[in-house]
Amino acid sequence: MKSKKLKSALSFLLCIVFFSTNVQAELSQDQLTAKNKGIELYNQFKAISATPQLKIAADAGDHEAQYYLGEAIRKNKKYMTPEALSAYEASALQGNIYSMIRLAGEKNDLCVAMGNCPKGRKEPGEWGRVAIDTAGVEAAKGSAEAMYLMFIVTGDDKWLEKSAEKGYAFAQYFLGVSYREGRGFFLLPSSRAEVVERLMKSSAEGGYPQGMLEYGAILAEKKDLQGFRFWNEKAAETGYATAIFGYGSNIGKESSEFGYTYDPIKSYALLHLLLELDGGGGMPDYVNYVLPNISDKMSPEQIEKAKKVSKEWKDSHPPLSFFPDKL
Repeated sequence: MKSKKLKSALSFLLCIVFFSTNVQAELSQDQLTAKNKGIELYNQFKAISATPQLKIAADAGDHEAQYYLGEAIRKNKKYMTPEALSAYEASALQGNIYSMIRLAGEKNDLCVAMGNCPKGRKEPGEWGRVAIDTAGVEAAKGSAEAMYLMFIVTGDDKWLEKSAEKGYAFAQYFLGVSYREGRGFFLLPSSRAEVVERLMKSSAEGGYPQGMLEYGAILAEKKDLQGFRFWNEKAAETGYATAIFGYGSNIGKESSEFGYTYDPIKSYALLHLLLELDGGGGMPDYVNYVLPNISDKMSPEQIEKAKKVSKEWKDSHPPLSFFPDKL
């Protein structure tokens, strides 16, 4: 019986490898633009607006767009709809491990509960096995991201550590937070703090915005305010909404405890830009609480100039994003 199941799993895995290497969608420029816009909107917590854009690329066969389409529909509806399930399955059949993981976790599907899924439909347990096999193959090739996904599907900490050691910036951040919250064993508290700092520094240098803010906070605790300012500004330049809010708020203070130079025009410009994030996350509420304190000290001419600076920033920097965890 075990042999039969193993053969079935191997055959299915080979089928996925075939699809992922031979049926990779080539998007037109319009389809690629729609995909990128859809992901941008999704990362701004605008799942409803993202859905039609993602659908354009998903219908063209792009597995990443199919995954994000499934995410957008599921999060908007707050449950796994047949349309979301279909998007995940189309993506998973092209080898997308994120979609496999989503399908592996879908235990509440009615056909699974009733034990009467259509012939050929894979149940969550089978998708879980395929996710492990597929991620394992990629991890063996040296993919640090696949090593992180092996941690997700197996729960084995060694994969998270390997991913961080291999340089996956998100894994470095995740492991650093985990250690800070008590994961792992360290003989001395100072040893734990040193490892957390090293991981956050690596994550920041690897380009992960939340890692930049965490490392900046560590430097602030050590009274390195120049380092704190540097990493907060770097994080803001990635488009990370939280960092832009913090940076913009700080330079709008006439006396900053972190040593920022007072710049009300740039402060207004950055905070005004965040008002676009009206899909979720409550950012406009935060901005509208802070912005009047800054604008009250500005002339109408300064405010007009700030609005132009806001547009210039938007045109010259990556799109605004909350950088939600992909899983």
